Amino acid sequence: MAKRARVRAPELIGKGGWINTGDKELSLAEFRGRIIIVDFWTFCCVNCLHVLDELRELEEKHRDTVVVIGVHSPKFVHEAEHQAVVDAVERYGVEHPVLDDPELATWKQYAVRAWPTLVVIDPEGYVVAQHAGEGHVHAIERLVEELETEHAVKGTLRRGDGPYVAPEPEPTALRFPGKAVPLPSGNFLVSDTTRHQLVELAEDGESVVRRIGSGARGFADGGEGTAAFSEPQGLALLDDSSVVVADTVNHALRRLDLTTGEVTTLAGTGRQWWQGSPTSGPAREVDLSSPWDVARWQEKIWIAMAGVHQLWVYDPVEGTVAVAAGTTNEGLVDGPGGEAWFAQPSGLAATPERLWLADSETSALRWVEPDGSVHTAVGTGLFDFGHRDGAAEQALLQHPLGVTALPDGSVAVSDTYNHALRRYDPATGEVTTLATDLREPSDAVLVGDDIVVVESARHRLTRLRLPEEAVQVPDVAHRTQREPTEVAAGRLRLDVIFQAPAGQKLDTRYGPSTRLLVSSTPPELLRSGEGAGTDLSRALELDPAVEEGVLHISAMAASCDDDPSNEYPACHVHQQDWGVPVRLTEAGTDRLPLVLAGLDA
Repeated sequence: MAKRARVRAPELIGKGGWINTGDKELSLAEFRGRIIIVDFWTFCCVNCLHVLDELRELEEKHRDTVVVIGVHSPKFVHEAEHQAVVDAVERYGVEHPVLDDPELATWKQYAVRAWPTLVVIDPEGYVVAQHAGEGHVHAIERLVEELETEHAVKGTLRRGDGPYVAPEPEPTALRFPGKAVPLPSGNFLVSDTTRHQLVELAEDGESVVRRIGSGARGFADGGEGTAAFSEPQGLALLDDSSVVVADTVNHALRRLDLTTGEVTTLAGTGRQWWQGSPTSGPAREVDLSSPWDVARWQEKIWIAMAGVHQLWVYDPVEGTVAVAAGTTNEGLVDGPGGEAWFAQPSGLAATPERLWLADSETSALRWVEPDGSVHTAVGTGLFDFGHRDGAAEQALLQHPLGVTALPDGSVAVSDTYNHALRRYDPATGEVTTLATDLREPSDAVLVGDDIVVVESARHRLTRLRLPEEAVQVPDVAHRTQREPTEVAAGRLRLDVIFQAPAGQKLDTRYGPSTRLLVSSTPPELLRSGEGAGTDLSRALELDPAVEEGVLHISAMAASCDDDPSNEYPACHVHQQDWGVPVRLTEAGTDRLPLVLAGLDA
């Protein structure tokens, strides 16, 4: 077996303490003899949620040799609250220990630069691989099998049960509900996300009329007791007798017949969309990626495709899907739909004139015109957020997940991480606060003169009378604070490290198999080196007059099984986006290494 690079693994420390361990404190020494996969994640990040789902099968298959440990490393201020992390661990069905690291202590010890990042530690306590982004679990499983064989021979492999302790279930009618839609009957349909069901509630918003779905995570059509969902979110009326459902983790759209309770699949294959997959075609034959919300607009169903930072459309007449806006690059760029950038669009609301959307990772409220052009009402980018009312150009939100059109032409925003309901008035360009003391509101719907809010982290619907006057709140502004990398002004060498997994090679059958895209905030930071290319290394030139900024780097590499006898080798796409804060100093480094897969030599 080839000699493998190894680095001693730093201890796992975090001020927030441990979750899913029965209140027991853990240390690396307790896992000597086991293979550890450390998952650096934050619960706002859809790519991190994808990795949680990718890890489930590996965890189960190698449960006696592998211990997965989540290290929660927050981006937003709300994510540094311990109870919010506890809620997220339950919300997303995390069944392994999680270390709450609100001050990013372990993140810094492991020199992590991106969410998500996976680190593999061998049974002797050494780091043997690091992977940034999603889509790496196939490579990690291959490495795990090698480590099992190697350390079984050496006598350093120890099998046994893991340290996971399940929390006690709570007897609430809903559990982390995501979205709601009023039904023609006057009842409400709610996506009961954590329990993988849809729940019909009576007009009071509390009494359960029926549940749709078995309650077990799965992907199956059928009657209301046998159909299966996986963390459903968005809901919209398809017509008077049916509802379209964004079945998020199944990467699919489903249809619920309100009369019979029958569930069928409208779009998606159950597989996640990857770069190079088809972007249009028959709806049941095209992969989707974490559809988070749906809305009917211009006779089509618009889809907030959070997993790839785009808007798609489903045509119920033709039975097709297609990309409508977005490039898959993550950020905030307005303009024609084909050139716009989004960042986890998570909430939609349609009016005849506009399609409004909550763009969660940029803490932005945006809209689409009938001509397809994209515009921003509130929000400036990936790193600025807070709770500030007033003129829209300086107002701040914090990771909103929902938007609701109001009768007067304004919109209400479910400002999720501010625990508030906000209002934007296009006529005045002003942002105000309608209500506070909500708990992670993720959606809201109008019922007469009331607005009914989905309070996700209070597991209920909350009915509010639309206030005539705004609530006054103190202004709070934040900027994502991650310790900047000190770099030299002038020339900077960017190296994205990618080592193809064992038994694979770069797929060059159809041209270059790697891609690198570089930009900066502010744009003036980069004198040269911005733009797209196929080489994973690049010479950048930074302007000494710009003392601080953020380098935005997006990398992709495709690898395939290296077996000449196999005519159709299995291929995999590895991709990741980094936002690297930098500070220009005389003593700064002239090389910036970012690990996509492997270790930096």
